[in-house]
Amino acid sequence: MILIVTLLCNRLGLNSQNSSKPPSSDPNRKKKTTAEPKNKPGGQKGRKGVTLTKFDKPDVVKKLTVAKKLIGKGNFKEVGVETRQVVDIEFKRVITEYQAQVLEDENGKRLVAKFPEGISRPVQYGEQIKAHAVYLSQYQLLPYERIGEYFNEQLAIPVSAGSLHNFINEAYEHIIELEIDKRLKQALQRERVIHCDETGININGQRQWLHNASSAQWTWFYPHAKRGFEAMEEAGVLSGYRGIMCHDHWKPYYRYTIPEHSLCNAHHLRELTRAYDQDEQRWAEEMRLFLLDTNKAVEAAGGKLNEKQEQNTRQRYREILEKGELESPPPKPIVGKRGRVKKTPSRNLLERLQAYENDVLRFAVHESVPFTNNQGENDIRMTKVHQKISDCFRSENGAKMFCAIRSYLSSCKKQGVSASAAMSLLFSGHLPDIFILGGE
Repeated sequence: MILIVTLLCNRLGLNSQNSSKPPSSDPNRKKKTTAEPKNKPGGQKGRKGVTLTKFDKPDVVKKLTVAKKLIGKGNFKEVGVETRQVVDIEFKRVITEYQAQVLEDENGKRLVAKFPEGISRPVQYGEQIKAHAVYLSQYQLLPYERIGEYFNEQLAIPVSAGSLHNFINEAYEHIIELEIDKRLKQALQRERVIHCDETGININGQRQWLHNASSAQWTWFYPHAKRGFEAMEEAGVLSGYRGIMCHDHWKPYYRYTIPEHSLCNAHHLRELTRAYDQDEQRWAEEMRLFLLDTNKAVEAAGGKLNEKQEQNTRQRYREILEKGELESPPPKPIVGKRGRVKKTPSRNLLERLQAYENDVLRFAVHESVPFTNNQGENDIRMTKVHQKISDCFRSENGAKMFCAIRSYLSSCKKQGVSASAAMSLLFSGHLPDIFILGGE
């Protein structure tokens, strides 16, 4: 009974600061109050302003003449113009009609001019409508109904939910044809550091998993019914990787023994906070502050500690863990009871920090390794937003299409290609230069 009460109390004490729970779940959460600003509203002194600059080639030119009644006596001649520009937008439907010439000889034989490739129906949607619709759905995450309303109200073009699904499917087919998925995997496998993460997704009412491997330049998503090693192997990125893999200590990642591993210290900070708050482990608070100070030292050193600094860091790291051994000793075996003796969360954390010292401190000795796995978590965040908006994927194929398109758009955005430009290129059958250079 005492054990149950203890477990419940510990669970009630969890929040976003000492566990992986989101801030929105914190009890009695108070928003941080903003202090009264010292500066006056508007641009501050010394700030470089940003304003519109004139365009060299305006789309419309309207010439204005001086009113005749303002012209007095004397001879006036035109010596130039004073210009002002108005930047605006125009929602406009553009209908292109192809008129194929028909020739007929005296015997009734007809010849018809050839239509451009892809023009196969009496009336059909153009590439730019398809690209824009998929951009709104897969990048801006708008529901089908709202996209249909947008096209109907703004452009007087009826676009049904079925048409939107066909547009997305066509975008996915282009990605397969252009081997973008293959090029993404090859590019990631050449990266010095990649970030790995996974999150639960809902596919037609069933819990499945979305896997992510990413870097500062590339993003790869893959849905699978399983969370572990089998799914990672099927995704096909990690099996050929030879660099440093950054993750949150999900055990299946350690089945890849060739690459080096780097553990997310944001997770460690939360666990150390929990150990101090709930278990009153003083060593945990000391380790938390030590990791934060080490990160500052790494930044001050330009991204990597020198040999002497590294030795001192490792010595201090081990000294703190030795204190942890005294505060949180291993549990003693219970006489007459078989099997493993249950350890406290603080003891498990202590043993993990002892066993994986190199992976915890990898950020301090490799300039390219970050302190946390935030890159992977940030990349996967928008898929969670999609789940909140749409509730679930209707089918596994729908999840695969979403992941493939998001992988493509995210990678383009990271390297300066806008999502709208990327979709236009995709529907025209062309690859952005980043994939041509990265895939060859």
